Parts: sequence; structure tokens; C-alpha cells
Amino acid sequence: MTEPCDLTALEARRLIGRKALSPVELLESCLARIEAVDHAVNAMVALDADRARTAAQAAEAAVMRGEDLGPLHGLPVGIKDLEETAGLRTTYGSPIFRDFVPEQDCAMVANIRRAGGIVIGKTNTPEFGAGANTRNAVYGATGNPFDPTRSAAGSSGGSAVALATGMAPLCSGSDTGGSLRNPAAFCGIVGYRPSPGLVPSEKRGLGWSCLPVLGPMARTVPDAALLLSAMASDDTRDPLAYTLHARPVRGEPALFSPVRRLDLASLRLACSEDFGLAPTEGVVRAAFRRVAEACRPLFRESADAHPDCSGGDEAFEVLRAANFLAAHLEKVRTRPQDVGPNVRANVEEGLRYTLEDYARAATAQTRLYRGFQEFFRRHDVLITPAITVSPRPWRELYPTEIDGRKTRTYFHWLALAYYVTLAGHPAVCLPVGRDGRGMPFGLQIVGPRGGDAFVLAVAAALEEAFAGDPALARPVPDLAALRAAPPIREAEGFLGFG
Repeated sequence: MTEPCDLTALEARRLIGRKALSPVELLESCLARIEAVDHAVNAMVALDADRARTAAQAAEAAVMRGEDLGPLHGLPVGIKDLEETAGLRTTYGSPIFRDFVPEQDCAMVANIRRAGGIVIGKTNTPEFGAGANTRNAVYGATGNPFDPTRSAAGSSGGSAVALATGMAPLCSGSDTGGSLRNPAAFCGIVGYRPSPGLVPSEKRGLGWSCLPVLGPMARTVPDAALLLSAMASDDTRDPLAYTLHARPVRGEPALFSPVRRLDLASLRLACSEDFGLAPTEGVVRAAFRRVAEACRPLFRESADAHPDCSGGDEAFEVLRAANFLAAHLEKVRTRPQDVGPNVRANVEEGLRYTLEDYARAATAQTRLYRGFQEFFRRHDVLITPAITVSPRPWRELYPTEIDGRKTRTYFHWLALAYYVTLAGHPAVCLPVGRDGRGMPFGLQIVGPRGGDAFVLAVAAALEEAFAGDPALARPVPDLAALRAAPPIREAEGFLGFG
């Protein structure tokens, strides 16, 4: 029998609206799942159980009174520990903020609550989201739900693991170099990077930078679209969250949920293992070829092609460092002992760059962007692997080499994701079976500029097409094995930056 916590968000919301499922029952099922398996993976690091129970009771009462219900009414939501939650500890994975309790929600969390979502707790993240291995000196490491000794990636690793194991039907995340897509790929769930500004952020230090975005994570594409419909809005505090018409068309919920139906046979598909540049592991290439061959017959035509991403590594390194200087320079200067190696490395690197370097990087990004526009005039959809390697042990801070090729930086292994980040195009990671090592494999689906609803529709169509194929459907972790697993906190190296 399906536990309430294992229902899709859409199904749970339908049952709540029909008075067939109580928000209280759903919440208690999620809390029970956290109690049963979180010791093995350490995904949900700060619970808000008492206030969540109060909110669930109020949600149940609203249903029984026949009130109008929001799209997320009664649904528990995990919030990544980079986003402020009123009255609930928000540490950013940093010892500096170990005891910080915000007085108010960030705008994205406020939008989720306004839509009826119930914040169940905070999900783990690396320090300030730096790197793609979810571990820090406050809460420790998060283990992969398919093998807790391996990485859940990051920086939204806690959210991905919470979803994969049924701790919550929906979770928030954020993405600069793939932090929504990378953990989704490692954990067998859906992570969606929206167009910059679609989900506003009032706290982004470099307000016109398209690199960092907020976005939804879920177990299915329609569920991710449901959460996006609540997150998306207009907000004058975010210079990228502008509207082009008299009403906030970009953030109108009906654009995203329900997901529109799309005929893949009318579309031109492009496939790329590595964008011609990314250091991609052989086991990932093999998994991608298998998935690409399954995709090709579904489309009108297909080709092996990708945009020109030359100069993308250098551009991302400089532009990313600029964001870190804006956010963390003062911390590194005044409290270096409380800042981890990834953040320090980015700040120190940023201090070595000149204005000439920045101008060169911004010019390269613009050239790459224009190359994407030309590419999408010839192709409708691009698919690639979501991440360059199969999950490795979380004790490894980052891959220093991939199939014998040394990586340029501690984030070079995220190149498949950050080339898309630089272009500012929407992209989704869709779980499509497992790789040759038995770990989840994620397919990155990239669409044209501003094509958020379109990308979600493509992903939903592929998800539906593959649902009946055990080799391509979303993999599910062994919950019984996780229940019986030893606590991850007993593992050597659990607590720390790396």
C-alpha cells in the first residue's frame, strides 16, 4: 500500500481537495519517513515539526470549511538551507550562522506559504552552496539515497535526497553551476533551472548576474511545474524579475501548471555527450548514448550537435569568482578560520583577476549566448548528460581527475551544467534509469531562450514515454536498506568542510 508521503504532489493535492487525504495525515507520514531513514542520509537537518503540525491542522480545517485552496494547499515542502525561513534556523552550511534564526521568510519561501505549502524543515547544503558535494561543518555530510557512502552532489543535495526517500513531496533548490540539476541526477529526481528572474531573489548580491537562480525540485516533472507555479512571480527588488506587459506574464501560474501536452514528433532534437569540451566519464557517456537512442525515434529528426562553448570554462571561472567576492570577501578577510576551502578558493581566485579579465569573461559569455541563439534556430531541443561523473564517495571534496584527465578547478566537473548557466537558458534534469554502476542517471534537457513552459512540456512527454520501461523510468532507492543502515554521522570525516 502506498504511504501518503510517497504520493506525487499533484495526487496528494487532488486527494486533499476532495477531502480524501488530510494534510495532517500527509505531514505525519512525511515526519515518520524522516524518522525512519534520515539517520542514514542526513538530508533534513532542521525540522519545524510543531509549527508544521499547527499549519497542517489549519489546512485541514480550511478544507472542511470549503474555502478556496491554494495550489500547494497542505503539501509539506523542504526548504534548502540557503533560504531564510522565519523562526527556523538558517545556517547556509556555515559555522558563522550556526545559530541564526531569521525573523522573516525570504520572498520565495513567502510565496510557497502563500500558495498553501507547509514548511516541514531545512535541507542540507554545502557551505554557502559552494561546490557540489553536500557536506559542511554545521550539519555534516549528506549521503546518496542509493548508497549513503557516495555523494548526493549539490548544492541542493539535501533537497534531492529528501525527495528521493519520500521525506517531502516538494523541495526548493538553487543553481549556479548546476546545483538544481547535479543532485537531481545523482539521486534520481527532477531538478529544474528556470530562466533567470523567473523565480525572483531579492538578496542576490550582483543583481544583474544571470548565474544564480532559485528553482523547484520534485519526483516528477508535473510536480516540479506545480512548485514553480507558486515560486514564480514579479518582484521589483530583483532587477531580472521584470515584466514586459501590464501583468506579470512571466510569473503567471497557468503558464507552468498543469504542464501543457506536446507532440515530440514535431520537434528537432540535438544530442551531445559533452558539448565538445566537458571532461565526461566513460560510464556517463555510455548511459547517455543508450538514453539518446531511446529518445531519437520520438522526435521528428535528430542530430549530434551542440552550441560552441569555447571559452566557457574561463568565463565561468571569472564570473563565478566575482559573485563570490561580492558575497564572501569580508568573511574570508575577517573570519578565515570559519570559512571552508571552497569559498576561500573562489575568493582568493577572484582577487587575482583584473578588470580586463572580467571584461574578457563577460565578452566570452555574450559570444556563447549568441551562439546558443543561432543553435536553437536550427534545433528545438538539446539533450546532454546532466553531470560528468557517476556518484563518487562523499569524502572526496571534488573530482581532481575524470578518466585520467585532470580537472581545471574544483567545479570543472560541473561543466555540462554551467555552459547552460552562462547562456541563461532553462534546463531540467530528468531521471532516466541507472548508469553502468547501478547509480541514477540524469538527462539534461535544454530549451530555447525563455522557453520554460516548453522545456517542462518536453521533459514531461519524455517522462511519460519512458514510465513503463524499467531501464528508463525513475529509479527508486531501497528504503528498507536505508532503515537498516548505520547512522551516517558515525562515518569518518562526517563533520567538516572536506
